[in-house]
Amino acid sequence: MRPIQATISLSALEHNLAVAKSKAPKSKVMAVVKANGYGHGLLNAAKGLKLADGFAILGLDEALTLRSAGYKQTILMLEGFFSADELPAISEHAISIVVHSHKQVEMLESANLTAPISIHLKMNTGMNRLGFKPQDFEAVLARVKTCQNVADITLMEHFATADESLGIAKPLAVFKQATQAHQNPQSLANSAALLRFPEAHADWVRAGIMLYGTSPIAEDSAAKFNLKPVMQFTSEIISVQTLEAGESLGYGHRFTATQKMRIGVVACGYADGYPRHAPNSTPIAVAGKLTQILGRVSMDMLFVDITAIPEAEIGTAVEMWGKNVSVDDVAQAAGTISYELLCAVAPRVPLKAIA
Repeated sequence: MRPIQATISLSALEHNLAVAKSKAPKSKVMAVVKANGYGHGLLNAAKGLKLADGFAILGLDEALTLRSAGYKQTILMLEGFFSADELPAISEHAISIVVHSHKQVEMLESANLTAPISIHLKMNTGMNRLGFKPQDFEAVLARVKTCQNVADITLMEHFATADESLGIAKPLAVFKQATQAHQNPQSLANSAALLRFPEAHADWVRAGIMLYGTSPIAEDSAAKFNLKPVMQFTSEIISVQTLEAGESLGYGHRFTATQKMRIGVVACGYADGYPRHAPNSTPIAVAGKLTQILGRVSMDMLFVDITAIPEAEIGTAVEMWGKNVSVDDVAQAAGTISYELLCAVAPRVPLKAIA
């Protein structure tokens, strides 16, 4: 069997949830487990985050999977429902939905349901992705309050720059101005706002990437916030090559040796979710020691420099990210974000949950 796998630490998930709760002690924590638990496995993530007050997912299938697994918490569909056909199951299984469009309101008003549905009514405060404009929000809120298919209403926004220098002051002020006459519960903060802006904690916080042990803020490390890495993405060396000065590696000869070197060939490539565009010098660990990748990442293999790791041979353990190598550092080297790397771990990579 190919040696690659991703090991998921349930205790690290529990720890990171505790960090979120400690940062926002007066708020309920909505654990975001969309995208197959950010690549960690939906049920793995839910198991490690079982003490969360709620789960946020994308589609109805994920919501029903959580309900079938016995989770009784609030389950929120972050993009709401996509067709009226979904509403009976949403109602039957007590799933909450984000409502962000007039079309959704119309479908709610026309549905014949056995029980009303709790909603999160979303305001567009500047991201211009989903939600009602502030000037339209009052009228929409009044409308859903009279809808017989709507139960509890939480007011919601999503910050576009909580992780950047612009911060949240402007969109938060817009939201407060538009909702000041209403006492509904509110859900405002994503991971970055949860960590940086206590004034946005409100009734619910939506903790996402921080739960998986990576930092939502580029200039701050996960360790700064006492977050533990959850995924350890590992494989092994399957071949060892010796390069002489002037010899090159892999497709396109993207690396040429200037001196004699030992190179390990690792059973991991872009078909496993490792970024093809990762450049020479992207950090990686061999036998627990930091080194670098070299050359172009192939579909099933990549190259590592083991010149200074004489004990490295065929079968030696390699960590792409996890305990020794931060996924944030790999993402930075590859010009992307940790979210993309974690979510991109391929289905062919076995996920192993450990305590």
